Amino acid sequence: MSGKSTSIPIKPLAKEFDKGIAVGKYPVVDLRLSEEAEYSHRHDYHFFILQEKGIFHLEIDFEKHQVKKPSVIYIAPNQVHRVIKGENVELCLLAINNENMHPEYLKLLQEISPTKPLPLDSKQLSLISQTFLLCINLFEERESKLYQSSLKDSCNTLISLFLAQYLERSKQADTLSRFDFVTRAFKLALEQHFVKDKQPAGYAQKLNISVSYLNECVKNTTGFSVSYHIQQRVILEAKRLLFYSSKSVKEIAAELGYEDYAYFSRLFNKATGMTALTFRNKNRD
Repeated sequence: MSGKSTSIPIKPLAKEFDKGIAVGKYPVVDLRLSEEAEYSHRHDYHFFILQEKGIFHLEIDFEKHQVKKPSVIYIAPNQVHRVIKGENVELCLLAINNENMHPEYLKLLQEISPTKPLPLDSKQLSLISQTFLLCINLFEERESKLYQSSLKDSCNTLISLFLAQYLERSKQADTLSRFDFVTRAFKLALEQHFVKDKQPAGYAQKLNISVSYLNECVKNTTGFSVSYHIQQRVILEAKRLLFYSSKSVKEIAAELGYEDYAYFSRLFNKATGMTALTFRNKNRD
């Protein structure tokens, strides 16, 4: 792959969007002309996409998606992604930082991430399209005395509509078991601590439960052990760094909390079926 950096590129909002919100409607050709869209990168903000028509091809954390129907797409700040191509696509886009998001919505997004594109029926498409149009119109009314507050409120309404689509396809809060709640809490803790904490005991302590009960909850809910999820989160970050940065395997191992470079190499090989260097070379453009 050409143009590798020493770390995964993080694209901040442009300076003209210093209030932490950007919203607009674009044909996909505009994205194809942007190197930011074509090359793998990640943002320091939340990205909400409404595909109104066309066929959209994108890649999120090594998984390719071909979106053929009107759909909503959510990309979290930590996810590496790129636009592959679009065919007669029209997109509405919202980029928003943590500070402008309703705390409850931010928490729910953390719980449901990572997500995949979700198709919409005509009624859902109409409602979300109209709300996007409202946000776009308010975004352009920069001279309004209530500009920031009205824009923020309307964008959070839009986010709630995105969340509703994802939540409808997952278990409702009133049907979640104790196992589900513990698993959600574990996954949130894992995202925050996977570099420093590689043992189930550390997460059990954070949740004030026993290791055996944590394992029981997570395995009952997901089919996999706590150790498996810890390993998979580490391997995902290793893949990101191998693919999108020029750091050596030894440097990546250290960054992910492994002083024993040989142990990390064996772990990666066992988890992926190939060495770290083979993975890097295989995915190089």
